[in-house]
Amino acid sequence: MFGLGLVDMGSKRIENRRWMARRKVIKKMDENKIKGGIFGVAVGDALGVPVEFSSREELKSDPVVGMRGGGIHKQPSGTWSDDSSLTFCLLESLCDGFDLDDIANNFSRWFKEGYWTPHGEVFGVGGTTREAMLRLEDKTDPTEAGGKGERDNGNGSLMRILPMVFYTKDMDLEKRFELVHKVSSITHAHPRSKMACGFYVTLSMELLKGKKPLCAYDETICIFEDYYQKEPFQKELPHFDRILSKELYGSSKKDIRSGGYVMDTLEASIWAFLNSGDFEETVLTAINLGEDTDTVGAVAGGLSGIWYGFESIPEAWIDGLARKEDIMDLVDRFCSCRAL
Repeated sequence: MFGLGLVDMGSKRIENRRWMARRKVIKKMDENKIKGGIFGVAVGDALGVPVEFSSREELKSDPVVGMRGGGIHKQPSGTWSDDSSLTFCLLESLCDGFDLDDIANNFSRWFKEGYWTPHGEVFGVGGTTREAMLRLEDKTDPTEAGGKGERDNGNGSLMRILPMVFYTKDMDLEKRFELVHKVSSITHAHPRSKMACGFYVTLSMELLKGKKPLCAYDETICIFEDYYQKEPFQKELPHFDRILSKELYGSSKKDIRSGGYVMDTLEASIWAFLNSGDFEETVLTAINLGEDTDTVGAVAGGLSGIWYGFESIPEAWIDGLARKEDIMDLVDRFCSCRAL
């Protein structure tokens, strides 16, 4: 009996060591995917900034193949836009837990002070986001600050929602969507914008779990269709028909729109990701669609960074980013604070 007890204790110790080793591996994988997602947003954004508003035809003759400067905003190479700035503002706030007032305060600091900008300057702010920031200055509740009209369905909340994937990964579906909708509402409170964020977060979550892209896409459609049957969302479902019918995956490039409308950005980003074989191909395909190049690049880069991992992002692109070390410190801080 005594000998058997020692064997049992020894077996438990071995099993505990194995469990701890597995946990360390999972933690490392999660950190790699989080780093890949956040840097994927920033890299896609920075690659797209110099060619924002360029047409598809213009980019066909002079495609983006790497970091460059100039463009309509006249920024140096490696400069990211409000897409990344607000992503970083959100990620930083989530280090201390979910507090919508704190998130909104970070967004206000960005708008008023240039907080979490690459060079201390805010540029290229969309009209719906600008109006929301002005409402926040007037002490409007964050859940009431975002535009609710049909014309308020730009991509300004979709572009910066990715950190919610990592914060809500262990939450139940109802809680996850509730928080995602609240964060969207700070700038974009129309049900369609909330739903676009919900689809993107769900797809990213399925990729984070390790599901292959097409399987993750299928599972996301099932979750999305089931959850959004209730009002006020159900009447918005026709706007997602192409995504939900899976026609998007097989669509030709000429049928993909890449402007600032939230549905165009969501579709273009998913299309580029599903029809590419690595991180580099994904973001370059997305950006060279033209129009809202920084945001389509950022949203596609987030998906691709999660799936392919941080090491898949070309080193030259990482090294060329403005404030690379600050971004890395922020991601490390988030991973540490959230005990991933």
